Amino acid sequence: MTAKLDDDTNRRKMRQVQISGADLPLHCPLPSQPLWDAHPRVFLPLGADGEALCPYCGTRYILQGAAKTGH
Repeated sequence: MTAKLDDDTNRRKMRQVQISGADLPLHCPLPSQPLWDAHPRVFLPLGADGEALCPYCGTRYILQGAAKTGH
C-alpha cells in the first residue's frame, strides 16, 4: 500500500496545468479541479518566467500567452 501512496504523491507533485490570462489572478485549486481532495485556496504569484508552483500540492502552473494588463 505504501508504493501506491508514493505514486499518488509523486503524480501530484509532477502535475502541470496550462493557464491563460483569463485565469488570473491565479489560485489553486482552480474552479475546474475536483474538490473532494482539495487543499485550502491559495493565491499564487507568477514568476518572471510565467510559472507558479503551489506550495500545497506541487502543481506547476504555466502561463500561455501574455497576461492581461490593467484592472
